Amino acid sequence: MKYETVIGLEVHIELSTNTKIFCACSAHSFGAEPNTHVCPVCLGMPGALPVLNKKVVDYAIRAGMMLGCNINRTSTFDRKSYFYPDLPNAYQITQYFSPIATGGTVEIETANGKKSIRIHEMHMEEDAGKLVHDIKEGLSHIDFNRAGVPLLEIVSCPDLSSADEVEAYLERIKTLLRYARVAECEMAHGTMRCDVNLSVRPVGCDTLGVRTEMKNMNSIEAIKRAIEFETARHIDALECGGKILQETRRWDDVGGKTVPMRSKETAGDYRYAPNPDLMPLVLDADWIESVQATLPEFPEIKRQRYMQAYGLSLYDAEQLTRSISFCECFEAATAVCNSPKDAANWMTGEVMSLLNAQKMTCDMLSLSGEKLGELIRLVMDGKVGRANAKIILSTLFENDNLDLFAYAEENGFLITNDTANIERVVKAVVDADAKSVADYKGGKEKALMFLFGKCMKELKGNCDPQLLRKILCDYIAKS
Repeated sequence: MKYETVIGLEVHIELSTNTKIFCACSAHSFGAEPNTHVCPVCLGMPGALPVLNKKVVDYAIRAGMMLGCNINRTSTFDRKSYFYPDLPNAYQITQYFSPIATGGTVEIETANGKKSIRIHEMHMEEDAGKLVHDIKEGLSHIDFNRAGVPLLEIVSCPDLSSADEVEAYLERIKTLLRYARVAECEMAHGTMRCDVNLSVRPVGCDTLGVRTEMKNMNSIEAIKRAIEFETARHIDALECGGKILQETRRWDDVGGKTVPMRSKETAGDYRYAPNPDLMPLVLDADWIESVQATLPEFPEIKRQRYMQAYGLSLYDAEQLTRSISFCECFEAATAVCNSPKDAANWMTGEVMSLLNAQKMTCDMLSLSGEKLGELIRLVMDGKVGRANAKIILSTLFENDNLDLFAYAEENGFLITNDTANIERVVKAVVDADAKSVADYKGGKEKALMFLFGKCMKELKGNCDPQLLRKILCDYIAKS
């Protein structure tokens, strides 16, 4: 019998606000000392009351709009009760009865074509703390720095059917929310987490099978492996006459398998109840419209504009629109140098190489586009050679306030076109390499480029390439 996989995702996104969702503690605690970003509210102290962070609501509205959701004018906060050491109140403040957004679709594309994945709902909630297990001491410590950090939970409908579709869906969400600048969406930092609900059923059957939920996956690769393993486990059990239990399972990345954690809870197990400390959230039209006015241009629209308005190739446009930071740097550089193609070449070439060398992603780029445009203009105007411009760019990566012309002048990077000096270098290089001269005269063009390179190296790139080539050719012709 042939089976098909049915997958629904619960994606938890940590919002990039400066403070937590219900208190004024810093929300940025990655790498910080344990329990240094806490207060009575996020520690669940008696009598401490939550106060909703407006910026969290703004970010949630913007995220919902980017995902095509319906923004609900009225939403409420509720208590989700469960007992776990990293939850100081013994309940999580979330949105169960009336979430901030519902509906929406995410368009994905895989080798099998395009597909629309429906979003069931999107709600705001607070994060829990973090358990740190010390194997040597046989103890578990609790770090509450993360408690109260604002989260969005994006719940999809069971529309996904393969690991490739899940990857495409997560990448699309990551791109859209990064474009909107509401979240980092970095799984390695824990700012994007995903629970996978999976079941299998015979092909052609409309009834959903018994599902299991998988947790503890910290990379897209781990999620794909977990889906493949769990799909095979479900099918094997059904083929052998076994039974699938509805349960939550933990992904063991080292062992490459899922292991049971607990039986799957239902809504009744969590004893959801309205939170009496928070009034219903009511959004008026002005609030929604003010957020809508801040939405960025979507990646695919920006890509088309780059090709039509700037005359860029599809490849260049795709590379530039990989991140909003890359786009902003490119557009600022283009505005200064007035050459989209040159700006695109520098972005996809030298800038990308520097990012790769420093093991940075495109979203980590903080380079000033205006400064990059100035540097490109210096090259276009023949004031700095490309090789030296690359050196200047690496310095610019570390110091955005660099005075480019002054720096080029101080370090001898300005092209002077001192003809006498060029002629002296050409004479020395040519007279010392009779073989290359003979090879060039014998029809080997590469020999001329070899001599040209040696001259340019001696001149440290500080000359007009065309002038150097003319002087070199003229001298060889006379020799």
